[in-house]
Amino acid sequence: MYLEPVFYRKKVDLHIHTVHSDGTSTVKEIIDAAYQRGLAAISITDHDCTDAYPLALELGAAVGLEVIPGVELSSEVDGNDIHVLGFYIDPENPAFSSKLKEMKDARYVRAQKIVSNLNEQGIDLRFDTVLSIAGVGAIGRPHIAAAMLKEELVYSFREAFDKYIGYGLPAYVEKLKMSPKNVFDLIKNAGGVPVLAHPGVTQVDERIPEFVRDGLMGIEVFHTEHPSCAERHYMRLARKHNLAFTGGSDFHNNNHNKSEIGSTSVPYLTVNTLKDKLGIPVQEV
Repeated sequence: MYLEPVFYRKKVDLHIHTVHSDGTSTVKEIIDAAYQRGLAAISITDHDCTDAYPLALELGAAVGLEVIPGVELSSEVDGNDIHVLGFYIDPENPAFSSKLKEMKDARYVRAQKIVSNLNEQGIDLRFDTVLSIAGVGAIGRPHIAAAMLKEELVYSFREAFDKYIGYGLPAYVEKLKMSPKNVFDLIKNAGGVPVLAHPGVTQVDERIPEFVRDGLMGIEVFHTEHPSCAERHYMRLARKHNLAFTGGSDFHNNNHNKSEIGSTSVPYLTVNTLKDKLGIPVQEV
């Protein structure tokens, strides 16, 4: 049973990205920001990547910040891109690590193909520019858009997506496909809790009962793009299906004030619902 005082007193952010995927902040910058904002716990959920750990665990422990190993993986069903968060995963799990390497390698090849498609359309983007922007991170379309902007091939980040690299456009290349069930199994086999990310954005509510049967264990209730009515809706679904409920800012960079670390008010109670799924003693302070 969760204690109400925890719900009100402590806040967390369980959806954060770093330079290891498509974010712009280092692990240390993330830990420092979370500490300065008085958060009790965070999870770094880079796309297809857990390279932020174990440094995040080490730095978090040094300042008394609870750091939950996390990741964000992509799946697809009926042409819809479904993102799944994994919490309390073991980054060293061999099968999990091997699959993440496969996905990271596929991202590299995909980025090469997108740049090649752009070149064929007369957009003279250099792949080296994309690599310089991605740095140590797993390459994604945001890196390509940023590279196009840097080389003055588009007027805005949004234009890159709307005219060239968005879904269905000539330069677009599909990602490595996995079914939601495959992703749920991958996370669970690594000791983690699979959670449906920002359902208010993907809008696949009708699929949630199916996802639950396939192994989904949680749902992201609190998110930057979820208005209060959506939060109430997804909280009802979480209770109906006995799911853990989580939330976070989905922080990527400081240029979007609405998604700063800790900007979404997420109670520590969410961490306890995850722990409950794994039989981990909950914090009752």
